[in-house]
Amino acid sequence: MRETGLERISPETGEVEMMNPEDLLCRVRVVLSHPSHPGNIGAAARAMKVMGLSHLVLVNPQRFPDEEATARATGAADLLERAAVCSTLDEALAGTIHAVALTARRRDLGPPALWPREAAAGLLDQAAAGEVALVFGNETVGLSNEEVQRCQAAVSIPTDPDFSSLNLGSAVQVLCYEARLAAYAGQRLPSPRGATPNVSRPATHEEVEGFYGHLEEVMIATRFLDPAKPKRLLPKLRRLFGKARLEIDEVNILRGILAATQAPPRD
Repeated sequence: MRETGLERISPETGEVEMMNPEDLLCRVRVVLSHPSHPGNIGAAARAMKVMGLSHLVLVNPQRFPDEEATARATGAADLLERAAVCSTLDEALAGTIHAVALTARRRDLGPPALWPREAAAGLLDQAAAGEVALVFGNETVGLSNEEVQRCQAAVSIPTDPDFSSLNLGSAVQVLCYEARLAAYAGQRLPSPRGATPNVSRPATHEEVEGFYGHLEEVMIATRFLDPAKPKRLLPKLRRLFGKARLEIDEVNILRGILAATQAPPRD
C-alpha cells in the first residue's frame, strides 16, 4: 500500500483514506537509552499510556525490571511487561524508518533541533509509512553525539534557560502529548471515558432573540434600564452573550432567572 502523510491510498479503490490516529500512535516507539533510575522508566510508561502510546524500548537500563518502576507506572505496568530491552540503540531502532532524538544542547553535528510540535508532526507524517521512534537519553548526560547522529531529526523542549533541567518522565510526557495532537490533526480528540456528553443543542436565532427581549423587559421593570436613554447597554449585553454561543439549556436557565424576578413575592 502506498501511503502519504497521515493519509494512505487504498490499492483496492485508489481512494485516499485517513489513517486511524490510534493506529498511527501504535507505530511510535519510545526509546530510553541507558536510563539510570527505574522510577523514571515507570513514569515514562505512564506518560505514554495516557497519550495512547504503547511500545516502550529500553537500551541497557541500569535497573529493570524493578519494583520502583512498577510503582511509578501506576496503571501502565502492562507497558513495562511488554517493554523490549536492547543492548544497543541500533538494535532498538531496527525496523524504524524515522527517529527523533531529544537533545537539550546545541550539537555541532547531527540534525538541527526542531520545536516539539514541528518534530511531532514530522514524526507522525512518517508513521503513516512505517515504524518511528522518539529517543531519549540518560538522565544525567543525555544522548551521545553518536546516538543523535543515528536519528533523522532532533527536538528540543523550550524550557526556561535559567532552569532547563527536565525530568525524563516529564520530557516523555511532553513529546507523547505532541505526538497525540499530531496524530489527531484536523480531527476531534476522543472524550475521556465517563465524561458527560454535551447534549444541549445551540440556541436558535429566535430563541436567543426571545431571551434578549425578556432581559430588556426585566431591566426596564427593575429600572436598571431607562428606555428613553438606553445608551449602549443592550449592544454591550448582546456582545457579552454572543461570545458565549448560548445553548438552549443556557437560554432556558437565564430566562428562568428572569422569570423568577418577575414572580410575586412569597408570603
